[in-house]
Amino acid sequence: MEGVLLDPGQLARVAVDAASDKKASDVLLLDIREVTTFADYFVICSGSNRRQLQAIAEAIDEQLSIQGANLLHREGDAETGWILMDFGDVIVHILGPKEREYYDLERLWSGAKTVVYLQ
Repeated sequence: MEGVLLDPGQLARVAVDAASDKKASDVLLLDIREVTTFADYFVICSGSNRRQLQAIAEAIDEQLSIQGANLLHREGDAETGWILMDFGDVIVHILGPKEREYYDLERLWSGAKTVVYLQ
């Protein structure tokens, strides 16, 4: 089924919704267009265990695929505690609690505009 590809902001919101549906915590959508050129949006979220990290990643991949987005690259896995999914203009970071605290991506990208934050 071919549809109209959503713009990057809409795709990022689909990723936020998919993560939220899988009970991800601290779901953050950052507009990074003003601070970098390699992407438009970051979605950052946490899962409480490896199984949930994998479920969140699968749900995001499935929902963005339905919208016509292609997963260009994936790094990490549930065992490492950090899954990075690159959809081009939208990059998704799914982290375990310890990894989220350690890497502190919110601080690193503090110049970006927060679009959505769901606790």
